[in-house]
Amino acid sequence: MSNITQDTMALMKAALKNSSPELAKAVSTSTGLTYYDLQAPAKNLYPVITKLRNRTPRVGRPTGYGTQANWKVVSAITGSGFDAMGWIPEGQRSGAMSYTTSNASAPYVTIGEEDYLTFEAESAGEGFEDLNATVSMRLLQKMMRKEETGLLAGNASVGGIALGTPSAPSLSASGSGATLPSATYYVAVVALSPEGWLNNKGSVANGFTPQKTITGMDGSTYTLNGGNSNKSSEVSQAVTLGQTLFASVTPAAGAVAYCWFVGTSSGNETLQAVTTINSVAFNAPLAGGTQAISTVTADCSQNSLAFSGYLVSAFGGGNLITQPTGTAGTGTPLTASGRGSINEIDNLLYNMWNNYRLGPTVIYVSAQEQKNITNKVLSNASGPLLRYEVSATPGQPYAITAGGQIRYYYNPFVGGGMDDAGGGDMIPVAAHPDLMPGTLLAVCEKLPEWYQSNEVPNTAEVITRRDYYRVDWPLRTRRREYGIYAEEVLAVYAPFALGAITNIANG
Repeated sequence: MSNITQDTMALMKAALKNSSPELAKAVSTSTGLTYYDLQAPAKNLYPVITKLRNRTPRVGRPTGYGTQANWKVVSAITGSGFDAMGWIPEGQRSGAMSYTTSNASAPYVTIGEEDYLTFEAESAGEGFEDLNATVSMRLLQKMMRKEETGLLAGNASVGGIALGTPSAPSLSASGSGATLPSATYYVAVVALSPEGWLNNKGSVANGFTPQKTITGMDGSTYTLNGGNSNKSSEVSQAVTLGQTLFASVTPAAGAVAYCWFVGTSSGNETLQAVTTINSVAFNAPLAGGTQAISTVTADCSQNSLAFSGYLVSAFGGGNLITQPTGTAGTGTPLTASGRGSINEIDNLLYNMWNNYRLGPTVIYVSAQEQKNITNKVLSNASGPLLRYEVSATPGQPYAITAGGQIRYYYNPFVGGGMDDAGGGDMIPVAAHPDLMPGTLLAVCEKLPEWYQSNEVPNTAEVITRRDYYRVDWPLRTRRREYGIYAEEVLAVYAPFALGAITNIANG
């Protein structure tokens, strides 16, 4: 019967092929009666970049954990008499030296993510991909991405930085040729923490969410803060047609971005700009339908469920430079030294060496700052300092590669060993996908050997009370539910080994 069926199908196809155009058209490929060429498995087209997680030492405690990691800090040893003088008379004894000590701690927190797989999806996907395995893989990847942003931007309620309420902005109007209509404009500003920026990414259309209530897979709820300050007081400025409205605010400690709310009546401002510097200019009509200032009622910059990440630790106890240095300015670009380096980075390296006798082992930058640093370093002024290499192989023509980037930054203040604490060092410059424009983070990952008498060289560690673990929850419906969790904390032993430059304007 099988042969007869195949022969019959062949005859039918031949008849249809030689039939009228109308009948042939009825069975064209547009009807969908074709083989479905589906490549397996699914293409995972999303990035999983976890640079900080990969480079930060990860340690567990040998015995006992409790609720937090605790350690003792000896931050200084002070000699008797004059600290820098060791002279004593013949036959006499020196005075006693003294110590500066303190207790430090970091509470463990839980991070996690969940997913599920219905029985129907499991059955339908058989032969396409092992959904039990791929669901777990994607769940772990998302968990690691959330851990990465926590390591970078987490802001704990204890030990973090509260943005509070920004100062009232300063306004002015000047110039000509702008299309901003004549009116009296009211302006208020809201600062964003690093987490606030990651939740907003500079979007005026989407705005930001001060608080979000999450319903867990178990049906219980909890609340997370979105990373914004309270709103500032509003100020007003009259503008005539042709003028541009300028606004600036004193940089807020711990802030990496500012949300500008503008309106033509008091209390009715809406979100009109998000900047990574503390100033903005408006020269066109205001946008409609954006977030209202009334949605901001409190400081939501910290989370009690979080630990503080590298950026917050650098802002709170590290080496911080806010552009322009030493002033409450309106953000300036990095400046070229004219000798193949950046003045602000040079100053940061100088401060870290002068104050703490160390330097960074990696500098993290945004794509914007990677581009700007490259443009300023690879300029006409630095051209004579560059070297062009030509192959010595006979018959090889010269070739020029367009483009390039700064991969390393030379630190002249550190390098060498215990007997030669100089000679310079090369610092990798790495673009981090989650680092916001206008901010640069420098990390000294290991203390120099002249610090390591305690045999604990790491300046920061992820201490795990319980490292990654997967939970296959009991069946309660016709779907499999999974969770991946970790109990950990970022313990920053030496905040002074971190450095940051903020409020960098693009250019």
